Amino acid sequence: MRRFTALALALTALIGAPAAAQVVTETVTVTYEIEVSDAGDEDALPAVTGSDRFVAAAPTQVPHGIAKFGPFRVIDPTHAALVDATDETSPAHFAAMVRAYPGIATLEMIECPGTYDDRANLQVGRMIHARGIATHVPKDGSVRSGAVELFLAGKSRMADPGSEFAVHSWADDTGREAKDYPADAPENRAYIGYYEEMGMPEGEARAFYAMTNSVPNASAKWLTAAEMGHWVHLD
Repeated sequence: MRRFTALALALTALIGAPAAAQVVTETVTVTYEIEVSDAGDEDALPAVTGSDRFVAAAPTQVPHGIAKFGPFRVIDPTHAALVDATDETSPAHFAAMVRAYPGIATLEMIECPGTYDDRANLQVGRMIHARGIATHVPKDGSVRSGAVELFLAGKSRMADPGSEFAVHSWADDTGREAKDYPADAPENRAYIGYYEEMGMPEGEARAFYAMTNSVPNASAKWLTAAEMGHWVHLD
């Protein structure tokens, strides 16, 4: 379980952020049906053991947008934002969002503490990647724990100066972490394979995975945008 409490930076809304529209403060209620079948083929997902990866922080201001789909907010027809942790319902929420707004091209990652369900989280990442959606962390945006996998899913990955990332090892429901499994165990191969699917060369994927797992689950390693750029390619 990825849980860590830290003082949070004051996070801003999207106003003035590059590659993002002005925040729309009017709330529009959108009615939609969640179809689990749209979330993807559950059988195709790897057997990921780290089921809950989360780094907590103080509450922050998030944009209302024009529509809400679980942890996602639609800012305008081409921009959405992630403003909360993902869970088992997130693939269906994401599918519903892109059905309603098929022109979404950029996911703004504003307040992203992680995930309550790793399998679902990686499924959302594959959906982001398959649609060619870019990921962008604006100034003061915070991407932590399992949300980092979603950032890596972007067709292009952008992180502004002043944004932050937090990484650490996953832990399963028995308390075992990545280091407690053989390097070639399915639990470890699942993440490296995911990174490679997201376009990372094998060496980069393995080095990044080793770096994240060098930090115990009970703690976290904080990275600036520039520091993240030392580990993964940023656009």
